This record gives sequence, structure tokens and C-alpha cells, in this order.
Amino acid sequence: MYSKVTIAGHPVHPMLVGYPVAGYTGTLVGFAVYAANGQQFWLNFAIALNIAGVGTALLAALPGLVDWAFGIPRTSGAKTVGLVHAGLNVAALALFAISLGLYASHWDGPAMSATPGLALAAAGVAVTIGASFLGSMLMQDYHVGIRLTPTQERDELAVQNAQLLRIHHDRAA
Repeated sequence: MYSKVTIAGHPVHPMLVGYPVAGYTGTLVGFAVYAANGQQFWLNFAIALNIAGVGTALLAALPGLVDWAFGIPRTSGAKTVGLVHAGLNVAALALFAISLGLYASHWDGPAMSATPGLALAAAGVAVTIGASFLGSMLMQDYHVGIRLTPTQERDELAVQNAQLLRIHHDRAA
């Protein structure tokens, strides 16, 4: 399973990642509608969801870092995938934090162009999608955060042994 931060045996990091994704997506929607109609409500909507996205991203990062540092074996390919996953998430967090820095003081106006916020949020969501793909890969391909049944463990070990035999055979040939 590799997860070190759990509640009742369930990994915490996957429980939390939906919140920043929703906050980031809502930020992009808020900026898009604000760009279309210029109403302060939609700028405030974007700012509020940006705060939620950044805050929950920081919260989700903590158990993810612990799981990566202490749960994934160094020899596993999941270590590299996890590092890239984390790097993309940090990049997305930086984009949304920059956006928050630009707009947070405009809660009560004056109106500000939506262009920087829209660009930063769109880039941040795109980077988040890439990070999400890698997070899914960690679960599906490397079973990070997945508790296998004894039958699944046996079958996975058999597949790994077959792959090792094929590699040994190919090198010998």
C-alpha cells in the first residue's frame, strides 16, 4: 500500500486531493465568468475558491510528501513518478498563489482585468490535470494507496516474476 498517513487504514492524501482540484476549477470558472460580465461577484467567487484551492493544496501536500518520502521504496519507479507528480502540483500551487496575490486585495474593488487571473488559472488547471494523470498512474500502475487482497498480491508477484524472467531471458539472448 505504501501509504504512511492513514485513517482506519485508508490513505489520507487521496481523500484530500479533490478539494484543491475543485477549488482550482472553480477559480478558473469564476475568472471566466468575470471576464465575460465584469460583475464583482464573480471576481469574489474566483478569489474565494482560489483561497480554498491553495489552502487545501497545502493541506493535501503534507500526507503526500510523507507517503512519498517514507512509504515508496527507493527502487520503485513510483518514486520518480511521485516526484514529477509533486513537482507539477507545486507548479500549479505557485500559479494559483500568484493569482491570489494579484487579486486578493480587490475583494471590494476596484475592478481589475480578468486576463492575468484567467491565464494563470487556465495554466494552473492544465498543470493540475497533468499532475492528476500521474497521481492516477501511481494508484493504478504502482498501487500506491491501494490495499491489495491476498489473491491480488499473489497475482501481482507472479506478473513481476514473469517480467524479471523475460528481462533476464532477453539479456541472455
